[in-house]
Amino acid sequence: MNRQRATFSLVASLLLAVALACGGGGDVEKGRQEFESKCATCHGMGALGTESGPPLVHGLYVPGHHNDNSIRRAVRNGVPSHHWYFGDMPPVVGVTDEELEQIILYIREQQRAGGIY
Repeated sequence: MNRQRATFSLVASLLLAVALACGGGGDVEKGRQEFESKCATCHGMGALGTESGPPLVHGLYVPGHHNDNSIRRAVRNGVPSHHWYFGDMPPVVGVTDEELEQIILYIREQQRAGGIY
């Protein structure tokens, strides 16, 4: 398990470096920090998933399937389990609107860097 987490961490670092090199910037970095403090426990470093929550760098979460409003609703209202077997996602308390937009930007940058879209 530690090997898998080390691999996730390495891939997440590489994806962040690519995103920043491709014009990501301050908002992406802020989004990464917010994601790591509020989302990574379940969705993993780099949004690559954990045993507690699905990877967001995945084809199911591209804008054509789960647009930004879907992410906003999931964070604000929670969402019942429907694609995975991790259980329901509870609402995430304490995320401001600005932080949420930065988190979404970070997720989308991770997806682009990962070649998802």
